[in-house]
Amino acid sequence: MAKFNRREARERRHKRLRQHIAGTQDRPRLSVYRSLHHIHAQIIDDSAGHTLAAASSVEREMRSKLKSTGNREAAKEVGLVLARRAKEKGITKVVFDRGGNIYHGRIASLAEGAREGGLQF
Repeated sequence: MAKFNRREARERRHKRLRQHIAGTQDRPRLSVYRSLHHIHAQIIDDSAGHTLAAASSVEREMRSKLKSTGNREAAKEVGLVLARRAKEKGITKVVFDRGGNIYHGRIASLAEGAREGGLQF
């Protein structure tokens, strides 16, 4: 019997999730990637294969603003910045793709920040 692998389990969940979720031009996909030290989010139109807006805790603007880039506060700030950038491009409704991660902690904080910024999902 193989040992449980968290990364492979997350990838399995993400593949299963992507069978049901796809971003369209009317309602693009808000995709989230979480690493140990950072969080990245982007709004993607899957029908055209284009990234419409993106935000990350790696950006210089974010790192100077935040004490730590790998906590819930940073995730919420990334969500707010992403929502502001999406609003500038006329995007208000998205489909949330949590990337196979559990909707908890930093993922939930990013979603909360995006909602506060005006995105609907």
